Amino acid sequence: MAQTEAEIGYGVLLKMLTGTGPDVYTTLGRQRDVTPPDGFSVDIVDATHNESPDVEEEVIPGIVRTKSITLEIEYKPNNAAVQLIQAAKRVKKTFRSVWPDGRYIQWVGYIEDFETEAPTEEKQIATLSIKRSGPATTNAASAPTNSVLPAISGTLEVDAVLTAYPGVWANEPTAFTYQWKNAGVNIGGATSKTYTVVAGDAGDSITVAVTGTNSAGSATATSAAVVIAS
Repeated sequence: MAQTEAEIGYGVLLKMLTGTGPDVYTTLGRQRDVTPPDGFSVDIVDATHNESPDVEEEVIPGIVRTKSITLEIEYKPNNAAVQLIQAAKRVKKTFRSVWPDGRYIQWVGYIEDFETEAPTEEKQIATLSIKRSGPATTNAASAPTNSVLPAISGTLEVDAVLTAYPGVWANEPTAFTYQWKNAGVNIGGATSKTYTVVAGDAGDSITVAVTGTNSAGSATATSAAVVIAS
């Protein structure tokens, strides 16, 4: 294990549900110094009465109180994640802490504190506190499934650079791989997120197959075809 991977919580991502679909989560940042979201405390209520055995104190369990989740994330002023956090004030949100193998803990709650700090070891960080509302659920890694197909963007002409959008996936894929195709046939060496159109593609249909993978398995989804100008 590399030295940097020895840090507790290494690679754990904090995500927030940001779309109307069930799988549209946006990464707010990599977590560090985390108080996990599944903690709780139980109020103990005095139930002693005159008929208590030996007139000794009796207690019963009361309300289960959720804990606040506190963590540090990498901070970049006014980036998309910070804008999402700012927009979530007083709004109940769904959050996930996602481990590198695809396991995750999910909960709902309210952001109760967001504080940025001066650079530490050449990195800016922000401290985030979220008050959980209701139970947290722990989910084992499951093989990814695709819910919104990949798509291709870019100018459809020779020498243009096309870019693959991976689509929307359930079950937290931790990596994506790409295979560009011409008329359904793999294009040799075209396995990155972008593809530069060559003269031989003119007039042909181009697609991209995206494979999402985590520790439990993988699945592949293919985009709709785009046709390169002749």
